[in-house]
Amino acid sequence: MQFSIVFKTIGLLLMIFSLTQIPPIIIDFIYAQNETQSFLIAFLLTLFVGCFLWFPFRNTQKDFRIREGVLVVVSFWFVLSLFATLPFLLSTVLNMSFSDAFFESMSGLTTTGATVLSGLDEMPKAILYYRQQLQWLGGMGIIVLAVAILPMLGVGGMELYHAESSGISKERLTPKLAQTAKALWKIYISFTLLCAIGYYLAGMSLFDAIGHSYATVAIGGFSTHDGSIGFFNSGMIEAVAIVFMFLAGVNFSLHFFVWQKKNALIYIRDSEFKTYLFILSVVTLVIFVYLSNSAYYASIGESWRHAIFQTISLATTTGFATAHYSDWPFMLPVLLIFISFIGACVGSTGGGIKVVRILLMFKLATKEIRKFIHPKAYVSIKLNQKSIAERVLVSVWGFFSLYVIAFVMILIALMFTGLDQVSAFSATAASINNLGPGLGVVADNYGNISNTAKWILSFSMLLGRLEILTLIALLHKTFWRF
Repeated sequence: MQFSIVFKTIGLLLMIFSLTQIPPIIIDFIYAQNETQSFLIAFLLTLFVGCFLWFPFRNTQKDFRIREGVLVVVSFWFVLSLFATLPFLLSTVLNMSFSDAFFESMSGLTTTGATVLSGLDEMPKAILYYRQQLQWLGGMGIIVLAVAILPMLGVGGMELYHAESSGISKERLTPKLAQTAKALWKIYISFTLLCAIGYYLAGMSLFDAIGHSYATVAIGGFSTHDGSIGFFNSGMIEAVAIVFMFLAGVNFSLHFFVWQKKNALIYIRDSEFKTYLFILSVVTLVIFVYLSNSAYYASIGESWRHAIFQTISLATTTGFATAHYSDWPFMLPVLLIFISFIGACVGSTGGGIKVVRILLMFKLATKEIRKFIHPKAYVSIKLNQKSIAERVLVSVWGFFSLYVIAFVMILIALMFTGLDQVSAFSATAASINNLGPGLGVVADNYGNISNTAKWILSFSMLLGRLEILTLIALLHKTFWRF
């Protein structure tokens, strides 16, 4: 293990991250709510530690290997969350414990959207902005941003990109890795700007529009109000959120190819996109029918409005809310939690197992049925009209196995902390799928659960953000053999 390159890289990344404390300082200067000192101290401490880690190894010219890449990704997300707690801890308004502050920062950076805070409507604007910004940075992955910058500083990034992007279809869009990262960020920033403009024109204030655009495109779910998107009670605002949650849940590589070739039909030709659209359509229809038949809302229009919003919000693992869906009749709350297991498309900012893995498991199950009926038949599994290699199918089942094992262990651990079955199950699903809101005692807020439960859920969020395999590999003894 080449620890010199690991420390050098983490130091560089921390120095870069320290700069993200500057925008909240500007926000506090505008609104004059006395939070500047908290962010200034956080900026200086983060910058100092980054320099401290980087300086002794600044002349190291060693190349990354896959093990160093994995270690940097996992340790940096943990270290980043650690330093992201500083403004929460230093704020005189919040008075947060370390467990709460770490939970909040981990939730933000992993775009989970679970929160221990309440009273957001009266909270200082700088703190509110900072929470939204954490999600925006985590949405595409600050590691990918660093991959675009580090080559200019003499640090290669291919192994970082491989470790961060452990999905099935992470195509390099351009010949050079730095160009790929920049291309993805251009799309990401463009969506954010368009979303912010849409929110502003729909009736949000400029501050709310920017903050919610961060959370929407990042598929995060943090809001600047306790009532989330429901605070605004606006069909136009909800329409903007629906459009950009849906777009953010699509593989960003697909967005790039559509933009590059100026051909929207590329979406329709993609197997994962078609499955994604099909799942959203079916679940929305089911929920709409149930809400309409139960007369839970006064009109059919209102039932449709809440059905489509909550379906897309939870299916993409955004976690925005326009209603207390946990109080909905029949099995609707459980159905919404379960669709978060599927999640968004691979290569998107969403969480969950990912649509393409679900699609491949379904195709594999169909193949086994056909093989059972016709034992001698050759049945290939295709995606986008291309046969899928056996090793890819094995990796999908390997991921799913690790996912199930991790889910069960986290669920049991949470129940040992005193959570009831419904709360523990939904909290596990909400954290490992990077969803946010759950059911039971965690339907609105995670502030009332024990510190032990918060640390377990923080680990679960990181596990989900890194798609399990990256973090599990770090815990395996073989990884540390020299």
